[in-house]
Amino acid sequence: MAYSVKSKKSGKTYFLHTKEVILRGNRKQRIYYFSGEAGKGSMDALPAGYEVMENSKTGLPMLRKAGKKKK
Repeated sequence: MAYSVKSKKSGKTYFLHTKEVILRGNRKQRIYYFSGEAGKGSMDALPAGYEVMENSKTGLPMLRKAGKKKK
């Protein structure tokens, strides 16, 4: 079952996904993102060392490294 978060602002449910992208110089980087539907690349759990926060303006969920303080 895909990891999901319900937005406090909009009430919509978002599902966590991941994929590897290729940056300049053929460097690979893993990215995490939330989508409205569970699909290819959906994750069952949060990655180690990350936590979910919600953007106060848009209500969209985002990942951040655990322990970071809001400025």
